[in-house]
Amino acid sequence: MLDAYWYIACESQELRQRAIAVTILQTFLVVFRGADGRAVALADRCVHRNAPLSQGKVCRGELRCPYHGWHYGADGGVTLIPALPEGAPIPDGLAAKSYPCIEQDGYVWVCLQDAPAMPQPPHFPYLGEPGWVHFRMKTRFHAAVETCLENFLDCPHATYVHQYWFRTPTFKPVKAIVSTLPDGAVAEYFEEPREASLVWWLLSRKRSQMKHCDRFIAPATSRVDYQFSDQRHYIIMSACTPISDTETEVYTVINFKVPWGRLVRLFFAPLSRRIIQQDVEILNQQQANVDRFGQPCYRFIPADLLAPYIRKWRHAIQTQTAPPPAGIEHQVEMRL
Repeated sequence: MLDAYWYIACESQELRQRAIAVTILQTFLVVFRGADGRAVALADRCVHRNAPLSQGKVCRGELRCPYHGWHYGADGGVTLIPALPEGAPIPDGLAAKSYPCIEQDGYVWVCLQDAPAMPQPPHFPYLGEPGWVHFRMKTRFHAAVETCLENFLDCPHATYVHQYWFRTPTFKPVKAIVSTLPDGAVAEYFEEPREASLVWWLLSRKRSQMKHCDRFIAPATSRVDYQFSDQRHYIIMSACTPISDTETEVYTVINFKVPWGRLVRLFFAPLSRRIIQQDVEILNQQQANVDRFGQPCYRFIPADLLAPYIRKWRHAIQTQTAPPPAGIEHQVEMRL
């Protein structure tokens, strides 16, 4: 039932006057704007000769097939067959499958089921609010959604994959409290070290106190919050769109409230892209090694704070069983 949830197909600004090919859970789609300007998602296949509709053109809000010029409306129905005599009726039942499609927070979201499990996707917080500045990233990972989520919500890897950029091994003890939520789970860290890190040297004051929370929102979203006692606040939120079992498109919004926010964005954006590229490289290596051995082999330790909940939640959705109940809380001691 993972296909009953909303996934990002593209940024709203990408559509304009053209059609875009999108793959979600190995389902091939075409997305375009209908006559009323709303985003439309159809199966990327002409019902006539199977040509890809994504290679066609948008003509007055209808999608024209590149092979024989058949036109498709916003509901997927065929509206014009140029080869038929003028006035001849269009045969019944000619329609490409359509999918629920909405726009929210600057993205086009698609659900592969006619009845979505949720009325709307999770919101990216504070977009456009006074004092907040944001930028967006789109990143392709050769990795499963679970693997991406675990990576985004995992502190220990950052001390090695992002050494000196984001974290540096200090081996200091850190306490974390993990709590289950109605839609996932959250981990809050206490007395977390920030030494010898370029990111925190640039973006925080040494004497400020930091509150760090990592949150998993089922089935495919991560949110990381860094709040400081001097009112600075950074949010990194990523929505994962599964292309296949081992390929994921990740749409990330980094939103922050700091003095001189627009100036900070000038160096924070390229710095963030460099850091996420390091994650791309290690996850690509990981998946390549899984492919080399033929199957994955995972072990979980207490420091893998949210990974078990990510897998339990997604397994529960797939098997239509009960996810972990909300309200469970436990404490973990770890070193970073």
